[in-house]
Amino acid sequence: MGSADSKLNFRKAVIQLTTKTQPVEATDDAFWDQFWADTATSVQDVFALVPAAEIRAVREESPSNLATLCYKAVEKLVQGAESGCHSEKERQIVLNCSRLLTRVLPYIFEDPDWRGFFWSTVPGAGRGGQGEEDDENARPLAESLLLAIADLLFCPDFTVQSHRRSAVDSAEDVHSLDSCEYIWEAGVGFAHSPQPNYVHDLNRMELLKLLLTCFSEAMYLPPAPESGSSNPWVQFFCSTENRHALPLFTSLLNTVCAYDPVGYGIPYNHLLFSDYREPLVEEAAQVLIVTLDHDSATSTSPTVDGTTTGTAMDDADPPGPENLFVNYLSRIHREEDFQFILKGIARLLSNPLLQTYLPNSTKKIQFHQELLVLFWKLCDFNKKFLFFVLKSSDVLDILVPILYFLNDARADQSRVGLMHIGVFILLLLSGERNFGVRLNKPYSVRVPMDIPVFTGTHADLLIVVFHKIITSGHQRLQPLFDCLLTIVVNVSPYLKSLSMVTANKLLHLLEAFSTTWFLYSAAQNHHLVFFLLEVFNNIIQYQFDGNSNLVYAIIRKRSAFHQLANLPTDPPTIHKALQRRRRTPEPLSRTGSQEGASMEGSRPAAPAEPGTLKTSLVATPGIDKLTEKSQVSEDGTLRSLEPEPQQSSADGSPAEGEPSQAWREQRRLSSTSASLQWSPTSEWVLSWKSKLPLQTIMRLLQVLVPQVEKICIDKGLTDESEILRFLQHGTLVGLLPVPHPILIRKYQANSGTAMWFRTYMWGVIYLRNVDPPVWYDTDVKLFEIQRV
Repeated sequence: MGSADSKLNFRKAVIQLTTKTQPVEATDDAFWDQFWADTATSVQDVFALVPAAEIRAVREESPSNLATLCYKAVEKLVQGAESGCHSEKERQIVLNCSRLLTRVLPYIFEDPDWRGFFWSTVPGAGRGGQGEEDDENARPLAESLLLAIADLLFCPDFTVQSHRRSAVDSAEDVHSLDSCEYIWEAGVGFAHSPQPNYVHDLNRMELLKLLLTCFSEAMYLPPAPESGSSNPWVQFFCSTENRHALPLFTSLLNTVCAYDPVGYGIPYNHLLFSDYREPLVEEAAQVLIVTLDHDSATSTSPTVDGTTTGTAMDDADPPGPENLFVNYLSRIHREEDFQFILKGIARLLSNPLLQTYLPNSTKKIQFHQELLVLFWKLCDFNKKFLFFVLKSSDVLDILVPILYFLNDARADQSRVGLMHIGVFILLLLSGERNFGVRLNKPYSVRVPMDIPVFTGTHADLLIVVFHKIITSGHQRLQPLFDCLLTIVVNVSPYLKSLSMVTANKLLHLLEAFSTTWFLYSAAQNHHLVFFLLEVFNNIIQYQFDGNSNLVYAIIRKRSAFHQLANLPTDPPTIHKALQRRRRTPEPLSRTGSQEGASMEGSRPAAPAEPGTLKTSLVATPGIDKLTEKSQVSEDGTLRSLEPEPQQSSADGSPAEGEPSQAWREQRRLSSTSASLQWSPTSEWVLSWKSKLPLQTIMRLLQVLVPQVEKICIDKGLTDESEILRFLQHGTLVGLLPVPHPILIRKYQANSGTAMWFRTYMWGVIYLRNVDPPVWYDTDVKLFEIQRV
């Protein structure tokens, strides 16, 4: 039958379904088969031929027909999985049912009355009318559906290459088949790379899209910190009930990490033939991060004890969380597996950067946000992976793309989520000493970015990009300033030599943040000055020798430090400073003086295109909630510092058993409205002014300024190089206060960030699935969709 005819018949069936007010019997196969038996409709057709309004109409007016449709479609998938889909006809039925369920499920999730439907054991239709009640029949519909999808993803000749030697061999029995031999791609725990097969990739993709749609029930529940991560669909799919959990986890991970968008290295090859792998890789990445949505703050994740066994997963570890995907991820431990994962993620994250050299020469991937979430999960759940990443300078292959994305997205309101995840990853890495050490590697690759040209290290790149974000990003990035400066503080004790460009950027930030009206205009602003002073102190105390550029910049800008030491605290002056604020523009719009040339080929960060959709995010916890202070002891080990006993729930963090209402209210009263009720007092200024850590810098200025002035007078100097030479050879041994212990603020998981990741991840998935638009125009509750 021609495709036009089949579309027509399919459309007729849909109309019949919406117009029949009487329930259609589940046994009326002639009626139900019209939906899947003889049609050849693509997923796009199904979306066009089954309009949203009609699905909602059936849901409201003839609920039993919608129930039967779902139940029959699942039954067909179960039958396909049982039989192994050997005929073309069976495969067509399976694909049609997948597409139909992908279309209908979001409308079931959006209605609270229907949400339990898939978890009920006997759908209203009754099981095909035969009153048999064996165990298999007692499975909730959701479980039958998920197990069928898992079986179908390892179905020889449908989604995986058959291992039969010849047609004479009996067909592989789906039930005895060991799916670990059918893993989709070589990599972790699997050495064999199957022949690529276009049709198998497409079939896998359709089934993964259905799986993702099943998991998306999470989008229809409002964000609540105590909901934990108990998505019943994910929970069941990642449990021991799913006998394919291990091969599927491995298939998804390897498919993502083995993908090379450049293909055979022929430039412009993607213009000649389409890459059918990329959509599968995207889908695999999305399914993978959703299965790993697990709140590590509330669960006990397996401890690492250094034992290794011959397998890819570490068997010696105690049983981890219930979620097998999280468990498997946390137990990967072989160096070659880590190398494969890290190289793969770095290759894909760097892909958009290669783009900027030869525009359009290689395929530009779009799923970097999913990759960043995956990288985050790997570091969060597998500490051995985190240490592996930091052990070599390969971490810089992750750092440079992240800095590129941060710089590129800083003016774009629709990419504020990308800015956050990039900063969170850097915060997590900066808690480890090795990260700071790695940053000293010279930066020679020239990624086109609109930042000043400098000669220096990766630390210079990091600070110059952070300065750019703070001084020329949009308003909604202000909550990230604390995080950005915390990262700089964490790495500062290890930075051997900052360039002059970077030193000037740091002092420009200090000048901007220490103006009286900036300090007095919000309750938290003075924290930024504390962070910067801590950076200067760490470098002076621990890396004085190589940092003559910074010391010189501090001497040149010494008035900023004197101004801080003499900060006025009387009410009239405070009032005057705030009056000035009403007239002056943003504190940081002053561009740093010596901007000069930018990186070759760079283009300025563009604001979002008008009409761009974006999804809202929940607020992120403050830096004190995000991090835990640790002190570095003599031998380099970290000792956790007890948090000061202060208000437990007055600051809006939910106290035990407190309803989420208060938490949400607290989030709604964001800093902007809070600052309207707050006004600075003399007592408040005095309370923190006395704690400003200025002693080390004041001592340095006291010793060096007269010496530098003397050189200038003696030699009539106008030349910086002579002064720098003097500072390079100078020493302050015995002249500075005793070095303070190094304080590191390590990221710590908490339910607030878990909630943030959940909304961010689903927001990305919502916006990225536009063809077909799986969730578009349905009533999602986890976030709001806004137009920029």
